[in-house]
Amino acid sequence: MSKDLKEFWTKVLQIMETNTNLVSYEVWLQALEPVEIIDGKLIMVSPTDMGLKVVQSKYMKVIADAVAKINPTIREVKLMGTSELTEFLRTHIVPEGGPEAESEVADDAPMFNPKYTFDNFVVGKSNQFVQAAARAVAEKPGTAYNPLFIYGGSGLGKTHLMHAIGNFLRENRSDLRLMYITSERFVNDMVDAIKDGNIKGKDSTKEFRARYRNVDVLMIDDIQFIENKPSTQEEFFHTFNDLHQSGRQIIVSSDRAPKYLADLQERLRSRFQWGLLADIQPPELETRLAILKRKAESERYNVDDRVYEFIASQSVNNIREMEGLLARVTFYASLSGKHTVTYEDALEAIKDYVESRKETLTVDRIVEVVCEYYGVTKTEICGKKKNKEIVDPRQISMYIITDMLPSVPLAAIGQAFGGRDHTTVMHARDKISALVKAGTQYTVAVKDIKDRLVAR
Repeated sequence: MSKDLKEFWTKVLQIMETNTNLVSYEVWLQALEPVEIIDGKLIMVSPTDMGLKVVQSKYMKVIADAVAKINPTIREVKLMGTSELTEFLRTHIVPEGGPEAESEVADDAPMFNPKYTFDNFVVGKSNQFVQAAARAVAEKPGTAYNPLFIYGGSGLGKTHLMHAIGNFLRENRSDLRLMYITSERFVNDMVDAIKDGNIKGKDSTKEFRARYRNVDVLMIDDIQFIENKPSTQEEFFHTFNDLHQSGRQIIVSSDRAPKYLADLQERLRSRFQWGLLADIQPPELETRLAILKRKAESERYNVDDRVYEFIASQSVNNIREMEGLLARVTFYASLSGKHTVTYEDALEAIKDYVESRKETLTVDRIVEVVCEYYGVTKTEICGKKKNKEIVDPRQISMYIITDMLPSVPLAAIGQAFGGRDHTTVMHARDKISALVKAGTQYTVAVKDIKDRLVAR
């Protein structure tokens, strides 16, 4: 943020602080960040999806009025989420030196969320290895671990770590050209290059290759989305080779380990394993509590300790969801003009979420959803067949029941599956647990099934 923009925004905040209640100001307005003023339009970003929705529905006029008082030439205020902002800046802001300078300017400036740093990444047993690996790569790009392959479930912090690397390098290695993209963006850019070539009769693919290969650090998020896309895989294979052979850093994230990306070319899978594989697991209770407290501090929420424990017990596999629940209970309390979120507020704010979990999370419901997912019947799962097509869903059902319904005795679970012994349930639980932690196709299946259970 430039000095002028920072001073301008400080004045806007002072006006909004006097024109809104303290909770609204501290929870929603103060968290916003100005990005740029373009053609009479102020571009701002909200660090959270919840904040984006709330501010857009309730506070845009407050912001516009405050902005107009400080700078009447600003005719419009545009609030975006972080993902929308990245694309907007890439397509609307011309690099210094004019359009012709675009290919010579690093594309990293708008790519990294400033709130995602190593300092605010909460480290616990579940993620200390991957955090250390990311830090080592940031300190010695291209030499420590190349490539760095980070894998784990959705909402566990993979993107946070990639942005943390980017922010660290921007601050400490301004000489490096950085690029962070999603694999979907890589695919779309490639398609656009091919279209432009066909329509305009120019070699747009050459420009596409130069853009991705003329960087010092390339980060691609969610690489699993290029599965079943052979042309994209071919292009990325050559991009990978070009960067790796010249000693430039490659960082990739995925929802599972390379060997379980079944629809990815073998030569790509093997290259991903040349460097370091680092998995990130769902956080244990202590880490979940620390994450919630850190989030509350950064957003200036005032929350009773019992609220943290309550939220941490409700969402165990997705940090993003857990932070969303915290924002929800804080917003609920703010509607009543409260400065502190109490346990009673939390109970009321997310009672529908808790009730829906109680209604759906039964042994029968879990078995039903697993059967739907795998296309088998409850009779088959509870029967005596031992072929893989039946054993897998049976063991996954047992694992999910023990994980999501820990109060159900192992013996009772065994009885629900045709009178099996509790040791059979223990074997299934331990086997699937190990496969999930290893980042296999079971990791994806279990996550998908749990998502369906929570959504119902």
